Amino acid sequence: MERNIRVVKDANGNQIVIVNDIRFKGRQHIAWDEVEQYLKRYVGDFVEIAESKEIVYIGNDLPDEYAGSNYTTKLKGTLAKAKANAAQGLPEIVQIAENRRFQKNFAKKHNKNAKFGWHRYDSKFAIPVLDEMGKVLHYNIFQAEIIIRHSEDEKLYLYDIINIKKETGTPLEP
Repeated sequence: MERNIRVVKDANGNQIVIVNDIRFKGRQHIAWDEVEQYLKRYVGDFVEIAESKEIVYIGNDLPDEYAGSNYTTKLKGTLAKAKANAAQGLPEIVQIAENRRFQKNFAKKHNKNAKFGWHRYDSKFAIPVLDEMGKVLHYNIFQAEIIIRHSEDEKLYLYDIINIKKETGTPLEP
């Protein structure tokens, strides 16, 4: 699977995953079924988080949750486009995740798939802003929260990316 992704550091030394292609276009309507199909390519893969050295698996529940969660269905405009296109850099977004936090599982529906709770991390990614000719003007930077479930098989599985927020500072130049 060919992807146009790179990891850079900003002026403060924070890592940012640059997603160079806009595969999922439009801000009014995202084809989430296409995003879900795209994500199925990752199922069975795993990623090591650089900061914690934890191994995170991509399970077969990720595509449906990522594309169809309550959080995703409420997204509109730039944030929906950002989440859809972030799918292309998902392994790197997980790899650079920082600031691990733990949360117990309180939902009965997750008694098996998150028996040992949830891990939350912070990560950053950037999406290009293009002119009418398709030339990159700059990159908008987004912060996101990575949700990882700790399953009854004692493995960690990527579950979703939520709380996506566009940074208001200076965008990255190409």
